[in-house]
Amino acid sequence: MQELLDTIQLEQIESLLSSSIELSQDQIDRIKKCRAYLDDKAKTGAVYYGINTGFGSLCDVVVKPEELEDLQTNLVLSHACGVGEPVPDDIIKIMLLLKIKNFTYGHSGVSMELMERLILLYNENLLPEVFQQGSLGASGDLAPLAHLSLPILGHGKLKSKNGNWSESVSILKENKLKPLKLKSKEGLALLNGTQFMSSYGVWALQRMQKIITHSTKIATLSFEAYDCKPSPLYAGIHAVRPHEGQLKIALAFRKLIEGSQSAFAEKKQVQDPYSFRCIPQVHGASYDAFAQAKRVIECEINSVTDNPLIFPDEDEIVSGGNFHGQPLALQLDYLAIALSELANISERRTYLLVSGQRDLPAFLSKNPGLESGFMIAQYTAASLVSQNKQLCTPASVDSIVSSNGQEDHVSMGANAATKLYQVVKNTERVLAIELLCAAQALDFKNPDLLSSAMKKYYDDFRKEVSFMGKDRVISDDINQATSFLTT
Repeated sequence: MQELLDTIQLEQIESLLSSSIELSQDQIDRIKKCRAYLDDKAKTGAVYYGINTGFGSLCDVVVKPEELEDLQTNLVLSHACGVGEPVPDDIIKIMLLLKIKNFTYGHSGVSMELMERLILLYNENLLPEVFQQGSLGASGDLAPLAHLSLPILGHGKLKSKNGNWSESVSILKENKLKPLKLKSKEGLALLNGTQFMSSYGVWALQRMQKIITHSTKIATLSFEAYDCKPSPLYAGIHAVRPHEGQLKIALAFRKLIEGSQSAFAEKKQVQDPYSFRCIPQVHGASYDAFAQAKRVIECEINSVTDNPLIFPDEDEIVSGGNFHGQPLALQLDYLAIALSELANISERRTYLLVSGQRDLPAFLSKNPGLESGFMIAQYTAASLVSQNKQLCTPASVDSIVSSNGQEDHVSMGANAATKLYQVVKNTERVLAIELLCAAQALDFKNPDLLSSAMKKYYDDFRKEVSFMGKDRVISDDINQATSFLTT
């Protein structure tokens, strides 16, 4: 059991996701204080958006006190308009975590009863069925968060501990639970927020951390296999253009080839192609994009993004726009572009490795002509790279009017999030193909000449995927190599 801290970093989320969580006493006190304040305000008869009014362009319609519970229930049911493929389980789990986190600051007006139900779903790994499409990323992620909330009311589906989808009401009964009746504002608090977008962002950052680490090692193997000159790694070059990512990647690269017998041998060529010579500059720029997105996304997951917000100490209930996903949308687009560039340069190195240059056989085949070797693996990498380019058209520059003109500018951050998910997957597979080719190329040379660090990496990979002595089904190798990079 882990206590949910008021501020969490990306590095802490993986640990939280693998354990149960509980609230601190301060968090419980804040939540109760806010709810009590809201209940007292409701008795005055004052009108507050979403608490005793309609929603969106219906904000001027006042709802009777005896209908407030129905108002919140109707909101969740009517907004559950998600379509498309289901959201992956690991992202749903992050959504639950971040939704709970959003409420712990005591500005949302939810009850402890609702909090306890959300925490129970999280701790018992009872995951609501949520769909990828339907959010505009501006009044929050309304449709996906509505689906996340349906099981609280006994609607929708839950994935039980055995991994099967079942009607939520039956899962609740199995766990001796009853559907909750939402109190004033609770439905709106559940639906308003950026937890769909930010969960995809957290997931992508977690994967990108691994991608950056592996991409540097894979590029080092390719660098050695293609017999490249180490001079572009010279520390002085990078000191006079001191971008943080460039410095970091160049230093990591120098450490990885330290002690290599082949990297520092005399070379025939004067220079190498950009895809080898400019690795610190290109990989480093992607690292800088990662660092920038990490700052923004960490700020977001430690923020309150529903609406209206309640400030008991200031005696204020204020309607604003913290649900708008623009900060996330821009960064999610940026991450997709940064990842796409890692895939772009990786595919170029793969192309050169299979091109029959630098004392390597054509397509890294033992019998070129009779066998095709890795010819079509490069096609696959090229296909994925081109799809990435298509997916990198920014979503954040788009907008469309909704809610009868009340919501007239939207972030499209949800579309940026789901595009990013595919770019991550594609990039992992492109790097897996380069790893296959780099290892194969080294087998035609002498992997024993690598540095100790890179020889270990090569050996670890060869335990998973063997040398291709003759043509075989390469998709199996790609899947195994991808698993090596992601687990």
